[in-house]
Amino acid sequence: MTTPSTPSAPTPAPPPAPTEEHLARAALSRAVEPGDEHAGRWLREYGATGFLDRLLHGGDDTSPFPGAGAKRVAFWRQRATAARPGHDLDTVHGLGGRFLVPGDTEWPRQLDDLGDARPIGLWVRGPADLRTWALRSVALVGARACTPYGAHTAADLAAGLSRQGWVVVSGAAYGIDGAAHRGALAAGGATVAVLACGVDTPYPRGHDRLIRRVAEQGLVVGELPPDSHPTPSRFILRNRVIAALTRGTVVVEAQHRSGSLVTARAAARLGRHTMGVPGPVTSALSAGVHELLRGDATLVTDTDEIIELVGDIGRLAPARRGPVLPRDLLAPAAAHVLEAIPARGPTPTTVIARRAGTTPDDTLAKLYELHSLGFVERHGEGWRLTNTATEASNARRGGT
Repeated sequence: MTTPSTPSAPTPAPPPAPTEEHLARAALSRAVEPGDEHAGRWLREYGATGFLDRLLHGGDDTSPFPGAGAKRVAFWRQRATAARPGHDLDTVHGLGGRFLVPGDTEWPRQLDDLGDARPIGLWVRGPADLRTWALRSVALVGARACTPYGAHTAADLAAGLSRQGWVVVSGAAYGIDGAAHRGALAAGGATVAVLACGVDTPYPRGHDRLIRRVAEQGLVVGELPPDSHPTPSRFILRNRVIAALTRGTVVVEAQHRSGSLVTARAAARLGRHTMGVPGPVTSALSAGVHELLRGDATLVTDTDEIIELVGDIGRLAPARRGPVLPRDLLAPAAAHVLEAIPARGPTPTTVIARRAGTTPDDTLAKLYELHSLGFVERHGEGWRLTNTATEASNARRGGT
């Protein structure tokens, strides 16, 4: 009797053969720090393959890169020599990812607004098309050590944006970033995490599961090749990608010296919308947001107000107003007579007419209208407010 064999797992499809452009830019992403405008200038001048060739075969000569500085060029050259772009491309493909470069169909063209600080390429994990998602995306960023109010607000905004078909972009950090990603995921929505490290290196470690979940349901994006680790400068430079990738940036809680403010200011320089969610004036965690709001940023409190700014023309947030009270529906003349009735009574018709500045006959007619609507009642020769009218009057005064 033969034992049936266990079906073997399907063999993963081999990675597509990388082009010279992809290989060169993958190597340069290992050699050059994100946002290096000196490198961006020469990348634009020589192209990726030409720039890399001059690094690898230029010896100690720095003349191909005037103005870059000998130490900077030596740093590029040392790291370019040690780069293994084919290995890096295989690593990210093994994670189900890919490496995007300018000119690829999936490349988000709004990143080109960064000029010479544009990413050399983007390492991406996740099933979605980054270019398509970025066309309808909003950044939600803020303090790492946020308050419960901030976390709740970020999650609520992210969920609301997701339900209305918007992609939520953030940096996967503790605090507001994590709350934004979780809010989008919980709503079954789309979210993108832009990392300051390799897409195979979840950071912070405490968000390992969250980042893996984002990679399954959304996208994880980074400029740095596999096995790269974050540094303080990389976090700051990462923020320009978040700003450029999205149609607007919302800051939920930030101190005066917050990286989130860097993102918002980068968004403003790029002509994107900048928005802030206000907090208590006594909270240091809202001081940075309030500083933004004193400038050109727009105050927002809910999803509709965000979409009014970043969405299609004519998509306006609903008008904000208090509850409609029965007395708000009265005709102006009847409302004027009602306002003239003292809170304590009963009061004669002639006195009410004098207070209202109308004739006794007109006043009497309006009093009977008000009586039929339940606002007033007659006591002998006078009129007084009913309990309902008194409560409504008190509510109205409390709201002004």
